[in-house]
Order: sequence, then C-alpha cells, then structure tokens
Amino acid sequence: MKKTILVMALVVATGQLFAQKKTTSSATVTFDATTAKDALPKATNNSVIGSVNTATGEVAFEAAVKNFSFTNPTLQGHFNGEKWMNSDTYPVFSFSGKIDKLSKVNFSKDGVYNVTVNGNMKVRDVSKNEKMEVIVTIVGGKIKTSSSFEIELTDYGITGGAIDAGKVAKEPKITMSAEF
Repeated sequence: MKKTILVMALVVATGQLFAQKKTTSSATVTFDATTAKDALPKATNNSVIGSVNTATGEVAFEAAVKNFSFTNPTLQGHFNGEKWMNSDTYPVFSFSGKIDKLSKVNFSKDGVYNVTVNGNMKVRDVSKNEKMEVIVTIVGGKIKTSSSFEIELTDYGITGGAIDAGKVAKEPKITMSAEF
C-alpha cells in the first residue's frame, strides 16, 4: 500500500514538473528594417521554437535564419549572405532569459500581465544582454506572449553599404509572438 501511494505521488509530481515547461514550434519573429528610402527590408519567420517555464520564469527562443521570408528574393539572398546573417556559418539565432518579478504573473488565472524579460541574445555567434518588455496573456490556460524591441545591427557585427546608405535601418524593429 505504501509503495502504491509513493508511486502515485511520484507520477503526480512528475506530471506537474513537466507541465511547468510549455513549448511551441510555431512562434513568430518579424524583422523590420524598413526606412523612408526602402520599404522592402522586412521578413517573417513563423517556425520559431520557443519555451517558457512557468515555475522558474525561464524563456528561450531559437530561429533558423533561412526560415525568414522576404517578399523580395534578392533581399532574402542578402539577408542570408556573409555580410549579414551568414546563415551557412550561423544557421540560428537564439534568446534565453528570465522573466523579472515572475510572481506578477498568475499562469492559472486569465489576465494580461506586463513583464520585463532579461536575457542573452545570440546572433552571428555574438552574444549580448538584451532587455525587453513582454505582454503575457493567459486565456483558458493558454499562454500568449508578445514583444517588440529594437537591436543595433553593429552590436552583432552586421554592417554594410545598404545600412550606410539608409536603405536598411541601423536599429531594426524585432517583433516576437508565441502561443504555448
């Protein structure tokens, strides 16, 4: 009898442990480097892998660079080329961080929560601490997240004539959204 209770307790505890980490393979990241001179440098990736641990507040995202799609194939080639993302050498970019003041979010109650996430973004093998404001929306047990922020391309070793000529924003807007 004691063994049965112990086994049941372990099964329940294990289930709760795994339920704390939510994952998705269909998060979306949009890269918008449009300027007044050129409205074309904008791309979307709808197959970003993401996770959030509701117990610890840890979050992680990973995006395959070649999965960003542009309306203009020429821009797609430039984006994946050596001077930009160099996707053959650096096939993914990633972010891993943690929700500040996790206690502000009640993952078991419907609501909208504004939080700050601090973490490490890695682009082209360059890691940099980034801080972003994130909106967490809980509806019927589903977790939705969204955030918009800017990065400085030069911080990640991305330079070039198009940036200098004003055809590509020096600080593109990155928009992320996910449903877990």
